[in-house]
Amino acid sequence: MSSIKEFQVTFDCAEPARLAGFWCEVLGYVVPPPPKGFVSWDEYHRSLPPEEQVTYFACAHPSGAGPRLLFQRVPEGKVVKNRLHLDVRAGTGLVGEERLATLEAECARLVALGAVHVRTLLADEDNESCIVMQDIEGNEFCLD
Repeated sequence: MSSIKEFQVTFDCAEPARLAGFWCEVLGYVVPPPPKGFVSWDEYHRSLPPEEQVTYFACAHPSGAGPRLLFQRVPEGKVVKNRLHLDVRAGTGLVGEERLATLEAECARLVALGAVHVRTLLADEDNESCIVMQDIEGNEFCLD
């Protein structure tokens, strides 16, 4: 039996390039270079006949250490809560007020990129603080 070493996370969305750009900013990811002979992905996409128009866009960790993210256009809009979400680990190793301040600062940065602050879950006896957010298309994620 083979062991899987790689995976990608795929998002259904309305605007793949826009959502990929947002997540590149959030995670420090990069858009892979366009195919050889093209200056940009836009130029490449415009070169395709209408029946071959690309309906996806990807971004990746600059060193390849993290999973690739793929954003694929789907006709229907988002209507219910995600069954799966990303935890953006902005406060790893921090506790208490230092953790909350770090998460709030990252939340402010992401809101400036178009994310929505949904709610802040404050630390209790069992869990440290985290912030529930939505990306620019309403997909839930947590600052953890």
